[in-house]
Amino acid sequence: MNLRLKSELYVQALLRRVQGAMCAAYVLARGDNDAGGIFVRVNRLDGSAGVLNMFTDMDGAQSFRVILPLGSAEAESDALIKREMQRDPDLWVVDIEDAHGRHFLEGRIEGDWSG
Repeated sequence: MNLRLKSELYVQALLRRVQGAMCAAYVLARGDNDAGGIFVRVNRLDGSAGVLNMFTDMDGAQSFRVILPLGSAEAESDALIKREMQRDPDLWVVDIEDAHGRHFLEGRIEGDWSG
């Protein structure tokens, strides 16, 4: 049995993890407290970024999928986030600023994050 953590609590824990590493993290969009989808954008502060999205796999485990690889143009990540927010108003968007491109997410990452 997998207990699913509420979106708001997951985001709060992620913010604390990032800030504990002396990096900046912001909530760009506040979604549904219980079950809003979560997107994480990592901004490398050099004009490039990457985007990950939380999903639940067939076993009920929460994982993240690379939607836009690290090293993509920041403008491309802005456009992607804007489209997703228009499509889903219950979406959470967390913006992490880290020159090393760390996402600070725990668990499985599906896709290539190296950039």
